Amino acid sequence: QVQLVESGGGLVQPGGSLRLSCAASGIIFSNKDMDWYRQAPGKQRELVAVITSGGSTNYADSVKGRFTISRDNAKNTMYLQLNSLKPEDTAVYYCHTRIRSFVSGEYDAWGRGTQVTVSS
Repeated sequence: QVQLVESGGGLVQPGGSLRLSCAASGIIFSNKDMDWYRQAPGKQRELVAVITSGGSTNYADSVKGRFTISRDNAKNTMYLQLNSLKPEDTAVYYCHTRIRSFVSGEYDAWGRGTQVTVSS
């Protein structure tokens, strides 16, 4: 059974930093492309950052230069370093990967999310 568990969210002042973690189980983590999404109140969920199984990364324009995605395959964990945080970064942040299985078919796996609030 696939499990994705986020942690590291919290309340931070503008300009501050946080480090989010996503611990994965039930998958061969090193083979998977992994993503961070976020959803602010009243808005659609949006893609924030992507890291491929090979370690290539890509970012939404709104976070480029401020956020850094990384992974530790030995720990089955993905990270998102959030720097220079702005109030508009306030959202629930979700870990995601796409599952393709001969048994279960193809589907999206999501964590439950971790809340990031940027406020003075």
